[in-house]
Amino acid sequence: MTHSKLKLIAISLFLAAGLTACDKPGPAEKAGKAMDQTASDAKNKIGDTVDKAEKKMTEQSAKAGQVIDDTEITTRVKAAVFAEPGLKTLKISVDTVKGVVTLTGTVDSQTNSDKARTLAAAVADVRDVSNKLVVTAAK
Repeated sequence: MTHSKLKLIAISLFLAAGLTACDKPGPAEKAGKAMDQTASDAKNKIGDTVDKAEKKMTEQSAKAGQVIDDTEITTRVKAAVFAEPGLKTLKISVDTVKGVVTLTGTVDSQTNSDKARTLAAAVADVRDVSNKLVVTAAK
């Protein structure tokens, strides 16, 4: 073989080896892929955290709204009870949880107990009334 053919074969083999090496990922490509994966994982974790935070805020808002509604119902029931001439001097406590009003304390007659229950039930947004008023003899 001639010397130029050997050079040509050597150069061809060198180029083929170089091209083959280009197909194999090197340290830079591996690092790039690792960085892309890390960024993708971080994005997913941030998205999950944001979703959880939004859900928690929605739940807390709903709870706060319920507390405000219950407080408003309690205030309206107390106003109705204390506006009633026969009930305003009696010891009646009002508590509201999720729209259910609980009346506790003492009244001087079953009639006044029933009246307090009826007044509480007539207030807007009251779902139910638990009448735990105790009838005691007037002193």
